[in-house]
Amino acid sequence: MPNPKRRHSPPRRGKRRSHHALDLPAFSLCPNCGNPKMPHRACPHCGWYRGRQVIEAEE
Repeated sequence: MPNPKRRHSPPRRGKRRSHHALDLPAFSLCPNCGNPKMPHRACPHCGWYRGRQVIEAEE
């Protein structure tokens, strides 16, 4: 089993890890109440999805 001859330097390690950052989730505005919500999901504030009430709203 081959082993590395030398350790990787911190800049090289950082270059490898440069793609590990987390992305912010996408948000869209609810057309009924205007609060931000996840796309393709019912609004957690008013309970509307695609123009109709689908869940009971949180009080």
